[in-house]
Amino acid sequence: MLDEQGRSDTEILAVAIDPAPDLQRMVDRVAREDGRRPEFPFLSDPGHRVIARYGLLNPDDRRNIPHPTTLVIDREGVVRWKFIEINYRIRPTNEMIMEALSGLR
Repeated sequence: MLDEQGRSDTEILAVAIDPAPDLQRMVDRVAREDGRRPEFPFLSDPGHRVIARYGLLNPDDRRNIPHPTTLVIDREGVVRWKFIEINYRIRPTNEMIMEALSGLR
């Protein structure tokens, strides 16, 4: 959904608690099912270092699974927009994310 300027100004990263080999299997499965690989990296954070720094751990989950979250972070590292949800099935729309990104320009 990003235009050429957006692609040059925006970096998308996915952070998960899964070990790197598990993430790679998921990326491979998505590539097979969708016919193309995701255009952004999936980063493994099994020790919750990054997730904990953003306060995203779910204290009610015995497995230490974080809340599903989308963050828009500016070049200085400041969180400018966030969407945090308890229910992993509820995600922000592309339009919501695009609007948050447009606020950075």
